[in-house]
Amino acid sequence: MVKAPPRLGINVDHVATLRNARGGRRPDPVRAALAAIEAGADGITAHLREDRRHIRDDDMARLKAEIPKPLNFEMAATDEMVRIAIATRPHAACLVPERREELTTEGGLDVVGQRQMLGPAIARLADAGIRVSLFISADPAQIEMAATLKAPVIELHTGAWCDAMIDGDRSKADAEWQRIAAGVRLAETAGLEVHAGHGLDYQTAETISALPQIAELNIGHFLMGEALFVGLPEAVRTMREAMRRGRMS
Repeated sequence: MVKAPPRLGINVDHVATLRNARGGRRPDPVRAALAAIEAGADGITAHLREDRRHIRDDDMARLKAEIPKPLNFEMAATDEMVRIAIATRPHAACLVPERREELTTEGGLDVVGQRQMLGPAIARLADAGIRVSLFISADPAQIEMAATLKAPVIELHTGAWCDAMIDGDRSKADAEWQRIAAGVRLAETAGLEVHAGHGLDYQTAETISALPQIAELNIGHFLMGEALFVGLPEAVRTMREAMRRGRMS
């Protein structure tokens, strides 16, 4: 029996990026979130960064209050962000690495090296009823430590694989794909729910949806770019169809 396609979470960060480039209130990331949900998104992701470069505190509050689907709060594992998450009470919190100088999240969390810091943050969020995921690379040591720290979910960083696919570097793409596939199998054995995200487009989302262990994809930048040409609802519907084809293959 074929499992249902993965859930689709839409990241609205870059709607806020465009708004902040000029200031004011438009375009509104909450409006984008509602349009994405109407088109078939299963949830909304937003990353509240330390420097508030795109999503702002009031965006998170409005998203939690106004969207009818789960909110996934991407965040660094800092005391400030843990406090805000507990006050906001999203459905889920995805802990990610964060550096001020990066353009986007460049890699996965070092769960092994930062376990002393991450353990208490995971526990505090879990105690508040927030489902915690860890954004990590498909590395066995990181996956095993995520399980040790009792994070119920991991989100695998797919950026290196997606970049290699775009660049046409077949050798690297194949190697990265094997790492992802092996990581997914290990995570399943460890009892972890597996999500994936970063750099996914229609082609790569279709491919990774064929892995039956993948429960959710979180996609933002590509879909917001597509929305400039076809509109956000059409981009979301096309992505869902790609994911359905992948799961059926």
